[in-house]
Amino acid sequence: MMERRDFSEYLAQAARETEQALDAILPEPEAAAERQLYQAMRYSVLAGGKRLRPALFFATLDAFSAPRAPFFHFAAALEMIHTYSLIHDDLPAMDDDDLRRGQPTCHKAFDEATAILAGDALLTHAFAVMARPILQVPAERQLKALGTVSWLAGVGGMVVGQAAELALSGQPLARAMLDCIYAKKTGALFSAAVSSAAILCGASDVQLHALGCYAEKMGLAFQVIDDVLDMESTADVLGKPVGSDEKNSRYTYASLLGCDAARHAAQTAAEEAVGYLVDFDRRADMLRQFPDFFVNRIS
Repeated sequence: MMERRDFSEYLAQAARETEQALDAILPEPEAAAERQLYQAMRYSVLAGGKRLRPALFFATLDAFSAPRAPFFHFAAALEMIHTYSLIHDDLPAMDDDDLRRGQPTCHKAFDEATAILAGDALLTHAFAVMARPILQVPAERQLKALGTVSWLAGVGGMVVGQAAELALSGQPLARAMLDCIYAKKTGALFSAAVSSAAILCGASDVQLHALGCYAEKMGLAFQVIDDVLDMESTADVLGKPVGSDEKNSRYTYASLLGCDAARHAAQTAAEEAVGYLVDFDRRADMLRQFPDFFVNRIS
């Protein structure tokens, strides 16, 4: 059985590798007029974070015995997509938050227009990076991976999930509707990380289906714990404001079921996620660690 320390070291190594790749692929200003935009991009992307999506990408590579080196930039591009979503989430038109990862949000450190443009630039640059030829991978396989990420990050997943959450703010929601929103809002980008890595490795359709189900259940567990922490934790621990869901009149698992029942639901989802890996061998053991880590995290 893998010790929690080993998993923490795995995450730390994945984060270091992601940071190095991000520093290499983020653009540097060539003219004074570009400086603020590029500073805002770097400010947001290099502000810390667990780098969970790249770590999931790497763990999926491990499950197929694939080396990391050819895919560092692809993994880092996933983090740029995640960061763009956080920049836009924090804007006054969305969650209107002033703090992210323990420091002022992008629109507070710069201004709203710069924050919008920084998010736009990170998203589009991420796709440009993912489109760079990977010599070890057939072009059609890389194209499929890129298409999968763009679908799950956009109208097939994250953006639609965010839109649904906004449209339904203040309305009582059944648990099934919350599951649907969470699968798109949170689970879709986890699925993008796992599925794109598997596609690049030449995974079968059966394997891709299992990994997609794994990521969806894991995303549910992650988001439910996010709901609980938003009610029970503090801004100092989370590095971002708490009480955002109540402020924005959003129904969540925690408000619907109560925190204890919500934690139990998250644990059930985590166990179901691991169950989808039954046909994978021990090379997928790192993937098996993520759901439990998500359920037991404190920030």
